[in-house]
Order: sequence, then C-alpha cells, then structure tokens
Amino acid sequence: MNMSIFRSISRFLLLLLLALAVSCGGKRITKANVDEVSEGMSKKQVESILGPPTAINNEDFVIMKKTTYVYRQGKDTVTIVFKDDKVQAKDSTLAR
Repeated sequence: MNMSIFRSISRFLLLLLLALAVSCGGKRITKANVDEVSEGMSKKQVESILGPPTAINNEDFVIMKKTTYVYRQGKDTVTIVFKDDKVQAKDSTLAR
C-alpha cells in the first residue's frame, strides 16, 4: 500500500513540475535582460537569460558554424548571432 501512495505522489509531482516548466517557458524579453547577454556567451547561457528563441536559423560553413536566434515579442525583435556556438553579435528593437 505504501508503494502505491508513493507512486501517486511521484506522478503528481512530476506532472506539477512539467506544468511549471511549460508555464515558465516564455520569459518576458526586456532591455535589461538583453543587456545581460554579452559576446562570447554560449547558447545555454543566453537561453538561461532570455529563454528559448522563437526562431532559429543555422548555417554551416566549411570553416565555421553560424546560428541566429530570433526572439519576437509583440512588435519587438531581438536577434543574437552565434559564431561557433559563442555570441558574436546582438541586435534589438527594444526601446525600454
């Protein structure tokens, strides 16, 4: 009997964590958190600040790999360019 209660609680906690992860998926993009992104950061570091991008464009060249993350929020757009998986450039239309 104790194992069935333990399994029920485990399932409930897993579902709760999944629901929480989905609801936190779309972070609000602000000028302050875009300013935290700096040259040389990894994709994982950028995603920890801005969340997952709304679009990704990958280009593989012989000598380098270029990835562009695009974040859209309303009329605003933030673009982060990675060269060999490190931030090379960023551009933003955020005014505040």
